[in-house]
Amino acid sequence: MASPTELRMDQLPSDPLLHILSFLSYRDLVNCSYVNRRLNELSKHNPLWKSLCSKHWLLTDVDRQKNDVSWYCLFKQYYSDLGRYIQYYPVLKTAWEQLKSFLQQKCPRMIASLKEGATEVELNDIEAQISCRLPDDYRCSYRIHNGQKLVIPGLMGSMSLSNHYRSEVLLDVETAAGGFQQRKGMKRCLPLTFCFHTGLSQYMALESAEGRRMFESFYPCPDQTAQDPSAINMFITGSCFSEWFTTYVNNVVTGEYPIIRDQIFRYVHDKSCVVTTGDITVSVSTSFLPELSSVHPPHFFFTYRIRIEMSSSASPEAACQLDSRYWRITTSDGNVEEVQGPGVVGEFPVMTPGKVHEYASCTTFSTPSEYMEGHYTFHRLANKEEVFNVAIPRFHMVCPPYREPVVRMQKTSASFTSRFDDHEDDSEDGDGDGDGDDFGDLRGINMAALEGAWCPRHI
Repeated sequence: MASPTELRMDQLPSDPLLHILSFLSYRDLVNCSYVNRRLNELSKHNPLWKSLCSKHWLLTDVDRQKNDVSWYCLFKQYYSDLGRYIQYYPVLKTAWEQLKSFLQQKCPRMIASLKEGATEVELNDIEAQISCRLPDDYRCSYRIHNGQKLVIPGLMGSMSLSNHYRSEVLLDVETAAGGFQQRKGMKRCLPLTFCFHTGLSQYMALESAEGRRMFESFYPCPDQTAQDPSAINMFITGSCFSEWFTTYVNNVVTGEYPIIRDQIFRYVHDKSCVVTTGDITVSVSTSFLPELSSVHPPHFFFTYRIRIEMSSSASPEAACQLDSRYWRITTSDGNVEEVQGPGVVGEFPVMTPGKVHEYASCTTFSTPSEYMEGHYTFHRLANKEEVFNVAIPRFHMVCPPYREPVVRMQKTSASFTSRFDDHEDDSEDGDGDGDGDDFGDLRGINMAALEGAWCPRHI
């Protein structure tokens, strides 16, 4: 009986083998190259590494031609330099490219503020300087761009209300290291952003300590009712650097955050916060201001931006003027308050076909979430006796999740009652002129950091 013919690897056709190899990861492909000479040759097949270069390093034919090497060699070059970041690089590189493309069209002067990427040696030196390990996703992003120059406007968003202005710069790693915290209450915390006007920074915890989780980002908020001045509450903004950064970029490039006067404003627009009454559409976006808020005592500060638009298809006879506003405000503890007043931000806008009127205002609450709804009252220009209401959609204002320090030495009893001052709103142009009596509502705020900036509650 004839013995069965032995099937040898070098007798197998190349095409089916290459097809099988195309499903392997770069690690498995390298391991295959050690099996025998035939697989060693096939595992270096250029199209296999072209796909992997595109997947992990986002490289194109232009990049290969520029380097004048094979795809296999190009992969090796990038891996030798950025291999430790291979799980983060494509996501963060894509985010940076999307952000730069968007800024080039909408805010071109921000592009010039971006710094070239840091080197491995520079990042290693920073770790030695602060005696703490930087997370790999942070290092990866800073290999692409080392933050931005200390200029205004900041890359990480702005906010403007009356005489209060905030714009956060994404700090380069050297400046961040200079602000690395070792004091009680903020141990092992690295600043990510900085605002010149308010002194506000977002931080990243480089280790789990004092109630923080490793690598989460947060706004610190001093606990004004604790006996220990180092007791710091935290408004959480991300669970890790990559989530924090890519979420922000997505909000920017998808238009979630509006561009106002060549700056990124961190207003959040819920698509359900739009309502049309007749020819007039009203939409609302909101934002939480951590620098004017505190957990203890409870003082949560929000701003909202309202857009009123009359359809361009409306008839000229539909022209009208806004007379007054009505608000129904419900807090998370069930309290309801109704507020009425003339105009908006001291104005009585006239709406004609195609016209848009936008304004910003602000409010404070003693609960971390609440919602507002109401209506505007208009009259027709052609007939002042014709009065009608235009609905304002319900919109929710919810502060970010916050965490208290592990130990609060002592809680002082603090009763806090929000005031609904129905006298003047904060206009987008900064025309609000509240008086000094409103300083009493700013308990829990680091006034030294604000350098006198304040904003009363306006509805």
